Order: sequence, then structure tokens, then C-alpha cells
Amino acid sequence: MRNLVRSIAPAVLAVAVLASACGGGGSSNNNASGGTSPSASSSAGGGGGRADLVIWTDNLKVNAVKKVADQFGQQNGISVKVQVVSSDLQTHFVTADAAGNGPDVVVGAHDWIGNLVQNGAIDPLQLTPDQLSGYSPKAVQATTYNGKLYGVPYGIEALALYRNTTVAPKQPATMDDALAEGEAAVKAGKVKSALNLPVGQTGDAYHMEPLFTSLGGYLFGIKANGDYNADDLGIGKPGSIAAAKRISALGEKGQKVLRRSISGDNSIALFTGGKAAFLVSGPWALADVEKSGIKYAIQPLPGFKGGKPAQPFMGAQAFMVASHGKNKSFAQEFVTNGVNNEAAMKIMFDETKLPPAMTSVQQSVTDANIKVFADAANKAAPMPAIPAMASVWEPLGKAYSAIVGGADPTKTMTDTGKTIAKAIAGN
Repeated sequence: MRNLVRSIAPAVLAVAVLASACGGGGSSNNNASGGTSPSASSSAGGGGGRADLVIWTDNLKVNAVKKVADQFGQQNGISVKVQVVSSDLQTHFVTADAAGNGPDVVVGAHDWIGNLVQNGAIDPLQLTPDQLSGYSPKAVQATTYNGKLYGVPYGIEALALYRNTTVAPKQPATMDDALAEGEAAVKAGKVKSALNLPVGQTGDAYHMEPLFTSLGGYLFGIKANGDYNADDLGIGKPGSIAAAKRISALGEKGQKVLRRSISGDNSIALFTGGKAAFLVSGPWALADVEKSGIKYAIQPLPGFKGGKPAQPFMGAQAFMVASHGKNKSFAQEFVTNGVNNEAAMKIMFDETKLPPAMTSVQQSVTDANIKVFADAANKAAPMPAIPAMASVWEPLGKAYSAIVGGADPTKTMTDTGKTIAKAIAGN
């Protein structure tokens, strides 16, 4: 997931860097990571000084957000400014909001919510989860924290299985079938890799999650109300150890299906270059796959034979209201009404091509591949938005990399569980 934030370190940039972001005057063409204010574009109703409504987003969504914001500004006779923060948007936002120099609205991933609430950076919306009945239930679940709705979701995403149909013509019913077909293609000299699943030298807990869950592992237990339970850590428990043993068997000292040489930097390119039979990736890989010209098919990730269903993470992209924005009333109105309608959601889909969170827009999509990703996301598990998740990404990723490389799976997973539990207890 491209917008995944695996840990939130304290921001070290001077507050003054972002203080200029929402100040008066014209906008800069630079971005926050470059040491100046984010780039910005203003809509109707403008004038000198700070805009009536300031929105922060990233480069991938700016055109879509600007179209929706422009309409809202014109309809309400207010000035709107959409600003791009091209890197570390979450960290920059927390820092700037605390200083009173942030935006009124931020657009980002739902798994930020726990950290943002803990830092007092976002407000609950003037909507209840029940009032979003027209959205994917998983998206509403993802943007709900401690029973309160903190974001209006516009897009959902999850991992799926890409298949090079030239070398793997049969659609696999299980992950075992996929691996067998991929290994046969390798043995025949048709490809170099049976399955491209990013591991890398530091591991990739995000991409490994569907295998981990199908093989019996889990990260956190679930409370009666559906929230994740930080007190019930599954890493280090028997299910996680069983999963680690099978992951080890698929690794470099076993079947060599999982390899540290395959990472987020090269997994897609090697697949589009015809060097892999299967690829585990998300909708963000689709443009490159289509452009490559290879024959392909996409399906939701299957589980292992005799195992549980594969449960990749579901991610939701959402609009959230800043706690210390200058114009919180405009912000609430924009998110609860300006964004929360079919026309706005259609614009967000048309511009981003991310599977829609609003069910009516989702049902109107004709692209078969987008439908597959929507189906995959609707069946996936929302990525935990609880603050404890920040203690999971790095150590679990390193554990996977070590296990794939040949480290003892039982000891590695057990020790990792202890490390994560200690980190969570210390926060």
C-alpha cells in the first residue's frame, strides 16, 4: 500500500517550515519535504490572506480533491486552497496541527486515525457510522474509532493476485495451486520466479499478511464491538508460529518461492517484464501491468488448502477534519456534505481509479479489474488503526525477512512477539 505509514516518529522539522503552509499570500511550487510551504491551488471565492478552507493531500489525489473542493467553494461562496505535502504527510500534519498552523481538512489513510486521535489532531465527524449506510461496511468500520466516525471514506484497496496467463493459464483455487503452477513455469524455464511477493532485506509485513492469516496467524484479537484489541497480541502465539514455519518452508532454505531479493522496489517491474508467474500487489500496480502488454488476470488472493481464508489488509482513504483548523465549521460542512455525496465520490473515482467506498458508485464501475479489487477490499480485514499497530510494522517485517532467509521460525516469531508486546506496554 503506497500510503502505508509503518511508524510515527516525532517530527524533527521546525514548526516554522509548516507555519507558512497556511499563511497568507501566494502559494509556493515547492513542497513541505523541501523545506518550504506545500504547493497549493486556490478555488473560487478567493482573495488575499488565508483561504476559508485549507485542505492537505498528496500528489496522487490532488487533482481529484481540487475538483471536489472547487465545486464546494463555488457553491458556498468561499475560498478553498488545496495543498500538496508530497512526503510524510501524517507526521507533518500532526506537527502543524498541534502548532495551530495546519489545514482544516486532511486527506489520508484510515490507519492514521488511531495515532491522530491520540495526538488530538482530528475531530469526530458530525455523522454517525449508521449515517454512512451507503458505503462499504468495511470502509465505515475502518474509519470508525472507539465508536466514533472520524473520516468519510472515498476509496478502498487491498492486495490481490496477478497472474501471467501466458505461463500460468489456469486460475488457481488455492495458494498451493498458484505456487505449483508458478514453480512448474520456473522449472520449464519460462520465468525466473513463481511468485513475486515483496520481502526485501527488512521485510514487508503488509504484503505477507494474507499468507500469515491463511496459515493461522493473527495480529490482534477482536473486541465484541468489532474493534481491534491491543491487549490480545497474536504474534508469538501458536498460530503465528505455525504460519512462520510454513513461511520458512517457502523461503530461501526451502522451496525458494519467497526471497529477500524480491522487494517493493522490483516486484512489479519483474512481473511486468515477464519474469514472474504471479504477483501479489494492489490496484497501484495495474497501470504498469496494463502498459507492459503482458497477458494477465487478477483475482482475490486465495488461501492455502486446508487453511483459513487469506485476509489481506483493507485500506480506506478518507477525508478527516483537523482539530485545530482555523475554520472547523467549514471543514465539517465540507466533509459531511461536500464530500459525502455521489457526485463527489464519482469525481474521486474518475480521477484516482481507486475502488469506490460508496456502494452506488462501486456498482456503477464497469472496469472488471476495479471490480476485482473492490471485491478483494470488501472481503479483507481493515488495517488496524489503533496506536499499538505502530509497534508492529518494523519488528514483524524484520522477523519475516529473517525467517525467509533461514532463521529459526519458532524462536524468531516468539522473540518478535515479546519485543512487540514490550513496545506496546511502554507506549
